[in-house]
Amino acid sequence: MKHTHTSDEPTAPAGDAGADADSSRLVGSDRVLAVLKELARHPDGIGLDELTRLMGSPKPTVHRALGALRRAGLADQDARSRYVLGDEFLRMAFTHHEARPEHLRIRPVLETLAERFGETAHYAVLDGREVVYRAKVDPPTGAVRLTSTIGGRNPAHATGVGKLLLAARLPTLDAVKAWIGEATLLRRTPRTLCTAEELHREFQGVRDLGYAVDNQENEAGVNCVAVPVYTTSPSTPAGAVSVSAVAYRTPLDVLVAAAEEIVDLLGPLGRSEP
Repeated sequence: MKHTHTSDEPTAPAGDAGADADSSRLVGSDRVLAVLKELARHPDGIGLDELTRLMGSPKPTVHRALGALRRAGLADQDARSRYVLGDEFLRMAFTHHEARPEHLRIRPVLETLAERFGETAHYAVLDGREVVYRAKVDPPTGAVRLTSTIGGRNPAHATGVGKLLLAARLPTLDAVKAWIGEATLLRRTPRTLCTAEELHREFQGVRDLGYAVDNQENEAGVNCVAVPVYTTSPSTPAGAVSVSAVAYRTPLDVLVAAAEEIVDLLGPLGRSEP
């Protein structure tokens, strides 16, 4: 098939027509993907003029990219003639998401954390009053390892991962009281927070800081820092990643100082959107 240059595609040096064809196809693909990524940032749709301005490309170039995406079902126009992601793109994304368990997406980060700190890294989700550990990676070396297991449970109010996830779901004192109800929360150690007032204050701090800690509240001699993971919602964490450490080996302040580093390792999974 003959390849024809357009005004916004690079022109190859004479005698290098084959290299030029490959290069211009790659550049064209890059443009199409850039338009696709920009569309994903506008769930309410975006007009051609605004999209052209944001892309910093000529309008004909953006329009051609949109045409390619529409033919593939990856973009569409709504009733207002604004461009949105297409149904085929959403079908592909959700099919892939359902077929790829979230803990597999998190595990490489856990492996990095376990090696970085020489301590145990977990991924956990909230289930009622408890957290369930979906993934765990022990450090490659070290004489002391934690007894937690994949599928194991702990009281949410006594763990860093649990407090982080509860803080996102219980924004008020009344909400905390309703969550506790008539139950008596188990005091795992002398440091465990068990009253609605204590937990509400703790949750306020978690929301302000963006991370939660377990200061030997679930098990004496073990502390942790936990950060949120956003796999299903851009604003509500689906789970939390934690580094749990033997206190004499890795003090809590060392873990807290690394909270932002853990978020950075998670990349987009560790960042919320307003």
